[in-house]
Amino acid sequence: MASTGGVARARIEKAGVVGAGVMGSGIAEVLAAAGIHVMIVDDAPGKSAAAVQQIASRQRARAAAGKISADAAEERLARIEPVEALDRLAGVDLVVEAIIERIEPKRQLVEALEKIVGPDAIIATNTSSLSVTAIASAAKRPQRVAGYHFFNPVPVMKLVEVISGAHTAPEVEHALVELASRFGHHPVVAADTPGFIVNHAGRAFGTEALAMLREGVASIGEIDAILRDAAGFKMGPFELMDLTGLDVSHPVMESVYTQFYHDPRYRPSVIAARRVAAGLLGRKTGRGFYAYEANRQVAPPEPASKADVAGLPDCVAVLADNDAGDMQKLVASTGAALCGAQDDNALEQAGLILVGLEGGDAAGAAIRLGLPPSLCVGFDPYFGLDRHVTLVASSATSENATSAALALVKGAGRKATLVNDSCGAVCQRVVAMIVNIGSEIVEQKIASAADVDAAVRLGLGYPHGPLEWGNRLGPARILRILDTVHDRTRDPRYRASLWLRRRAELGLSLED
Repeated sequence: MASTGGVARARIEKAGVVGAGVMGSGIAEVLAAAGIHVMIVDDAPGKSAAAVQQIASRQRARAAAGKISADAAEERLARIEPVEALDRLAGVDLVVEAIIERIEPKRQLVEALEKIVGPDAIIATNTSSLSVTAIASAAKRPQRVAGYHFFNPVPVMKLVEVISGAHTAPEVEHALVELASRFGHHPVVAADTPGFIVNHAGRAFGTEALAMLREGVASIGEIDAILRDAAGFKMGPFELMDLTGLDVSHPVMESVYTQFYHDPRYRPSVIAARRVAAGLLGRKTGRGFYAYEANRQVAPPEPASKADVAGLPDCVAVLADNDAGDMQKLVASTGAALCGAQDDNALEQAGLILVGLEGGDAAGAAIRLGLPPSLCVGFDPYFGLDRHVTLVASSATSENATSAALALVKGAGRKATLVNDSCGAVCQRVVAMIVNIGSEIVEQKIASAADVDAAVRLGLGYPHGPLEWGNRLGPARILRILDTVHDRTRDPRYRASLWLRRRAELGLSLED
């Protein structure tokens, strides 16, 4: 293997994996699929051999299903060798450690590996949240140490984060990027900062949902349904936290918040802390934000409908609609009459006033526009008008007005959820914060815009990457949403990234 100054830079042909758990066995499996001879070792007797048997079962099942040939499966398995001692890794080009997520055991392992492997060998850590620089500080030659963060299940999640510590040599980063392309994963390059890309960019989804729950904006099921149906997420944030396990997701929230010296953007929630203390961790405990039987969610009871309290109003006014006039079209499709939004006399005759919100709340909109608060129901003009409409009621909105709004939307064949007053409704708050944190990652030169978008799509399964989503909605609109929420709440959590602000003001793309 060629080298420069004793740092690896050529093609990797032999590898070792330390740790034969779920992550370690998955890493060994994808390396073998790339034609690399892999030795897997674990300090628990027999665990390496058991891991190889599990890999064999998966590969042969894939062959039986026709996904690969039986010969290809056996060739891959022939390249994976269970070993019982670290010193068997002496001749490898790469070692990936996938042991317990604690810094001292990882540092001790790096120190031990340096005495075994050759001077050209790369030592990679699969840490998801610990500092690569801190782990590498145990090495005499930290330039050979880098982060190589895979996602579970490794053969399915086609993303790997390549993280350079303070001393990591460029050749090491390049070798790991090249290797990822060989085993069919998408490599993204990140600086050694808390959460790297994925665990950093993912902070807005769960934390903002928890903030809305704490504020009493809507119920757990309502927030999940709105974000699934209106914004296009595959799972709601509470469903996702139950799947991951709150004992996993809450410590990540706390870790990122602490490591960024209590930046309000990453503030965790007391709700999550209390639920962890109570053992309400999600699917693994049978109860989390939802209840589970046989690992299947027990559907919560449907809330009582208010749509029958009042019929359709004779005249509906629509203010601050989106550019396409989608709410006006929805109202017209029900046969309800539209009042002239610019005509004060017509507004006085309205039985319902629907006001589009852009970062604001229903109370603020009624006061700002001089409207009777009892008749005003806010709506989100940017998310879900064709699928799942979010309606927003202030404390002064009458029951007749909210019932009429629900009846109107459901009469048009749409789902509808009425939430309590919230700046930016539900989707705007969450998506604007996702875009804002993605912008902050680029501003801090943690990763490129392209890598942030790819990491979020592949690692988190969001419908769009943060910068891509910001462009689709418009950077100026995202900025207005954030500024309005920030001005209304006075919470520095919602302060806009300067990188986002400047690009929005200059009319530039967020993806360049």
